[in-house]
Amino acid sequence: MLRVLVVDDQKDVRAMVAIVLRVNHYDVVEAEGGAAGLKAFGGGAFDAAIVDIFLADTSGVDVMAAIRERVPGFPIVAVSGMTALDFMGEAPGLADVVCLQKPFRPNDLLQALRKAQAAAGGELSAAV
Repeated sequence: MLRVLVVDDQKDVRAMVAIVLRVNHYDVVEAEGGAAGLKAFGGGAFDAAIVDIFLADTSGVDVMAAIRERVPGFPIVAVSGMTALDFMGEAPGLADVVCLQKPFRPNDLLQALRKAQAAAGGELSAAV
């Protein structure tokens, strides 16, 4: 079972993402903020991460950069309710992060995860 870290400070969004992933046979670890997400990432093995760009306690971009610093090329999906996700390409080491705008449909989330894994050179096969 593939393991995905979900970092989002909105409880309802985290819950929705977790339900979609669990129904599709992913093991999910939820984190309510950047610090909790990085702590979880440091304490376990993950196959991918879904990170909100705008977190209450820190910048999601900083969280993604820290993850990539630990594991270069790690599959990440960045999510945001903002309309412009273009600045991700300007962040060092984050050009290939897959961006997904909120609100999104379950299939969009699963496709974004597969795309992130493919960009990292692997495949997430747990999704239908």
